[in-house]
Amino acid sequence: MGSCCDEGYGGERDVRKHLMNFHLSSNCSSSEESLNRSPSSLDSSTVISPMNSVFSALACRDILRIIFEKLPISDLHRVRCVGRVWNSVASEKDIVIRAFTAPWKLKDVIGNPLSGGFWRDNGLGKFAISHRIVRGDTVAGLAVKYSVQVVDIKRLNNMMSDHGIYSRERLLIPISNPNTLIDRTCYIELDVYAKREVAVIYPEDVPDSSCSHLSNRMSLGEGKKRAIDSLRRSMQVDDETAQYYWSVSNGDPRAALSEFSADLRWERQVGLH
Repeated sequence: MGSCCDEGYGGERDVRKHLMNFHLSSNCSSSEESLNRSPSSLDSSTVISPMNSVFSALACRDILRIIFEKLPISDLHRVRCVGRVWNSVASEKDIVIRAFTAPWKLKDVIGNPLSGGFWRDNGLGKFAISHRIVRGDTVAGLAVKYSVQVVDIKRLNNMMSDHGIYSRERLLIPISNPNTLIDRTCYIELDVYAKREVAVIYPEDVPDSSCSHLSNRMSLGEGKKRAIDSLRRSMQVDDETAQYYWSVSNGDPRAALSEFSADLRWERQVGLH
């Protein structure tokens, strides 16, 4: 897996040191036999895996945090599929936000996305600048001002023509220069025109007082809760399990049920049921 840090071999060595010295910690328990193995027995070909007895320490949340804090957002999403403990640690907000902001050197991210899938990607297209419309603004003029293409502004804001600008209070402007994000605070918003959640930056990092361009987050949140409740009843599981499958399926109920059914089949095959 890649790393969002530039620590290179030294960073890997630090992680291995934590793993091999894990028996000195009183925060977690693991098998004495595996933890008492000498660090010298660890070579470059050793695979870090929860199935490897040498790394039984990987069941410890503290050790997992040390590792996960070094992962880029894409790898952080992948490790959530390993098991419930890994999913729980990889879902911790401070770890997720660190991975999300690190490549762009953002100062902070404010807000909670309605979909867990929001955090799976932190590409430049996830971000936008909020431009409040004033008299005389045109799409072409804004494209020149922000050094972006007219078609990109129209696509992001779902505009069929340039005249759509006059019925709106603001436009979202795609970001063309990554340096725009350095040391900035972005706000997670569900824009009614973009019809998706966007990480928005404002002039002076202060959001507009008007919220007419934002969707009703309360009603959407209630819709998500109802969907998860329906999954829980269909799967006959607890709330946490239903939430897990909702998350890994990016909010698609059918995909969540399919994933759950596949896991049940696998458990039956290996004799867990």
